[in-house]
Amino acid sequence: MFIEEFFYGNIEAQSCTPEFAEELKKKLNELTEIEKQLSDKLAGDEKALFLKYTDKYIEFTAKSIADSFINGFRLGAKFTLDTFK
Repeated sequence: MFIEEFFYGNIEAQSCTPEFAEELKKKLNELTEIEKQLSDKLAGDEKALFLKYTDKYIEFTAKSIADSFINGFRLGAKFTLDTFK
C-alpha cells in the first residue's frame, strides 16, 4: 500500500526528478563556488553579514519548498477527490 510505504520511509518525497538531478547538481556546484569566492573576499563584519544572509536564505528556501510541497499535495488530493465524485 502506497501510504504505508510512504509512512515507513520507503518512498522519498523529496528526491530529485531524474531528468533534473544532473542539472541541479551542476547549479549547486556553481552556487557553492560563488559563495566560497565571496566568502574568501570578505572579512570581519561584512563576512559575518554575508554568512547571516546565506543562513537566512537557506531557512527561507526550506520553508518555501515545504510550502510548495504541501500546496502541491493538497492540489493532487483535490484532483483525486474530484475524480471520484
